[in-house]
Amino acid sequence: MNLIKIFSIFGIALLLASCSKDDYKLGSKIDPYLRFNFMVNSNNVPLEYPTVSGILIPQSTYKNSSVKTLKIPVALTANPLKGAVTAHFSAVSTTGDNDSFTVNPVNQLVFEGSKVTDTIFVSFDKRWTANQSITLKLETVSDPEIHIGNLNSTYPNDTFKIDLGTITTNYTFPVTQYVIKGEVGETIDFKVNFPNGFFPSEIEKAAIFKFQNGFEYSLTHDDYGDNRSSITYHLTLLEDLQNDDARYESKISLVNIPNYNATGNLNLTIVKPTKSPRDLQAYPASKFTDPTNAFYLTYGEHWFNNNGTCTWQTFNALTFPVVVTKDNENAILYSDKGTANPNDDVYHDAFKIGFNVSTGANTVNSFGLKRWFSNESNAAAVSPGFNITSALEFFPENGNSKTQGTVLVIPQDLTIGSSASNTHIISISGEGTYKEISAGLYEISFELKLTNDKLFGGTVSTQYRMYNNRVYPKPAALSIPCPKEVTL
Repeated sequence: MNLIKIFSIFGIALLLASCSKDDYKLGSKIDPYLRFNFMVNSNNVPLEYPTVSGILIPQSTYKNSSVKTLKIPVALTANPLKGAVTAHFSAVSTTGDNDSFTVNPVNQLVFEGSKVTDTIFVSFDKRWTANQSITLKLETVSDPEIHIGNLNSTYPNDTFKIDLGTITTNYTFPVTQYVIKGEVGETIDFKVNFPNGFFPSEIEKAAIFKFQNGFEYSLTHDDYGDNRSSITYHLTLLEDLQNDDARYESKISLVNIPNYNATGNLNLTIVKPTKSPRDLQAYPASKFTDPTNAFYLTYGEHWFNNNGTCTWQTFNALTFPVVVTKDNENAILYSDKGTANPNDDVYHDAFKIGFNVSTGANTVNSFGLKRWFSNESNAAAVSPGFNITSALEFFPENGNSKTQGTVLVIPQDLTIGSSASNTHIISISGEGTYKEISAGLYEISFELKLTNDKLFGGTVSTQYRMYNNRVYPKPAALSIPCPKEVTL
């Protein structure tokens, strides 16, 4: 059977499955109809117009636990329209408090020209009561030839019910570290993400932060507006930090408050590191990255326990440059995108690399850390610390060597857990060297330290070797102890 026949049969099957026998008349025009067109993906996340799918089936109910505005598309099957068409709908709460939500527009939808989809926005103004539901119903349409609901009685989609489930509200930092220049008046913007939204009245006066400050700054935030997914904060430096031999650091941590749990990345570090003169043209980061390859790997070994014996064990991780702005002191131009417009130029940090996924919500095995734990979650929402986007910093010998120098594990806190309710903050640090050991083959040799009192009883460490090619000489065995796997 050829592909054309397969697709034809598949299409007929879909048609018959979705329509009654009287809905379609061969050789005749199909009557236009109006219906709710609310769809969800495989993760039960609603598709928002103009995103569409020819495979997904419109839903008649949806269980909602988010306090973000819910968008319900209503679609008209007539294209294009000769004139404006209006439709009226009702919205009622079958149980609970009608004042806990707002519907916009109030009761009228408009379709005209090529605009054959309109959207009902349901926003939530306060926490709802248990088992509350909201029902939307298409009532009338201005054109009598337009049928309300699908042309079948099995799945009419002329009503849409929102079941309001248990509210889950939490927050997290999407970025864990910012590097500053240390100039008075300097401002950095950072976000706190709310995956399921938030109520401004609950957050406005809440103390969601704990501070460990190494310098003076002020903190403000944007107006909330209609955005319930994140809050943007502005940190403004109030003093000059100009001692190049000193490291300045402040830390902002998320804490739990009533109705909101801190999850994922809990700590944000703002740092001005010690300054070391370096020649951008040494560009050691380029030896360990390939921005043209989204699946570029570096390869490593660490001295670790394997069934009671210390051995070198292998790992690898997707490796990327660290993207910076033009004014960063370590910025080196990677691409002008073939245009004369400097605003679209891409700059990389000449001395830093990181590890991350190319796309999606999973994690990579930065520093082989997944071997350290027996029951870790690989989801970025639970263990964002497995993706270390700014992990290693290079310091060329004499500031300009293109073949060797020292390397620093950028100090930072990682969140790793077995579930959303069982996560741990692990501080990492370390240092070592890097060197071209044969033509084009570079080796990074360093000690990695992990600190967590509950998991490790303090600080543990081991030796690492990393390479920019999968073919490298096996490191010689060491005569030192090695850490072993722990249970989170």
